[in-house]
Amino acid sequence: MEKIRVQKLIAESGLCSRRKAEELISNGSVTVNGHICSLGDKADPAADVISVNGRRIGEAPREKRYIMLNKPRGYITTMSDEQGRKIALELLRGVEERVVPVGRLDRNSEGLLLFTNDGEFANEITHPSRHVSKTYRVTIDGKVSEVQLMKLSAGVKLDDGKVTLPCSVEVVSEGADRTVLRMTIKQGLNRQIRRMCAALDLQVGRLRRVAIGGVKLGMLKTGEWRDLTKDELRILRAAVGKGERSGRSGKK
Repeated sequence: MEKIRVQKLIAESGLCSRRKAEELISNGSVTVNGHICSLGDKADPAADVISVNGRRIGEAPREKRYIMLNKPRGYITTMSDEQGRKIALELLRGVEERVVPVGRLDRNSEGLLLFTNDGEFANEITHPSRHVSKTYRVTIDGKVSEVQLMKLSAGVKLDDGKVTLPCSVEVVSEGADRTVLRMTIKQGLNRQIRRMCAALDLQVGRLRRVAIGGVKLGMLKTGEWRDLTKDELRILRAAVGKGERSGRSGKK
């Protein structure tokens, strides 16, 4: 069998995204036949033993699973937590496949979070070069000025010196004590929306992700999950320029 890059094999096993696999390889956490692997190394999945942190990875899952969850506040987006905090994965009751979160949604944020056992798919959605859009409903304490709206839209210099890409900002509603914005970004910087608002002295009261790449959260109740439909998978693959793949999904 033709040899394949090790990070791709790890991603296809469903263990993590390709980006995370590359980090593991760079950290010396991956071995092939007992020897530490380097970025760019290839392996034969039918003949070579690939291990991550001493644990052998399995073959790529035969059935791919693509899930959306309406994450509540108070849950973190990791596979486990040493501090005993609640993790979003715990809400996927009845899902037997080993799935991982696609990207992240911080503890105090809520809304649409994707899970899959297709590591390549996860990498395509989250890779910075893809610029897959993410839409949020952002509740701001108090009023938002026209100048602040213009700056949010044009790009904001964050606390680490990075400047965000231009984004779409729409005022959904405004009152004396709060303003609701609809923001669509095409970056995946850590806590980006909150940091953008903080840079302009705007206090976020609530942050809810309502869409990823054109796939909407819809009426899914908080804390509940469902499989993506075939149409939703087509929308996401179109967002990253990919074609059809087999996999488990819900209704057409």
